[in-house]
Amino acid sequence: MRSVSPSEFFKSQIRTVRGWPKAGVNFRDVTTLFHNPQAFRMAIDVFASDCERRPVDIIAAVDARGFALGGALAYHLGKPFVLVRKKGKLPYKTISESYQLEYGTAAVEIHMDACKPDDRVLIVDDLIATGGTLLAAAKLFRELQGNVIGVAALIDLVELGGSQKLRAAGLNVHALCEFAEDE
Repeated sequence: MRSVSPSEFFKSQIRTVRGWPKAGVNFRDVTTLFHNPQAFRMAIDVFASDCERRPVDIIAAVDARGFALGGALAYHLGKPFVLVRKKGKLPYKTISESYQLEYGTAAVEIHMDACKPDDRVLIVDDLIATGGTLLAAAKLFRELQGNVIGVAALIDLVELGGSQKLRAAGLNVHALCEFAEDE
């Protein structure tokens, strides 16, 4: 029997919903991975192992599926957890950063006290697409003088170029698997 690589295992745990939310889109549904305790635990263990090699002070996660990953990782590591939310969703003083979408703009924000200068921050999300949200989140932490050591995601949609943009911005990128557009 052929052994399966970690990347292949994680890919096998993610459902592809074709034609959603519109024709021509292949939506990568990570809720199936979350539903499998073994796969979810393995994903968190892999990210935690990476954090042991590159020390982290704060785990930040992007609204909303990133919260499941980031919260579990922060708990596992015993680290503070910071929410990166869509604009207007946080109750205290915030800073925000806008970024481009395919049609228009969006913005994310964090609390003003999300990190201290030189805190090492890892930003977690479910997937890397164009990189806009993760770049905006990194800019916010850098504005607070945090040291964004990288980003972690279950999926890299390589053809959309986000991981390249993140690396060009000086960020380490760790994705557990990649999907091509036609897979």
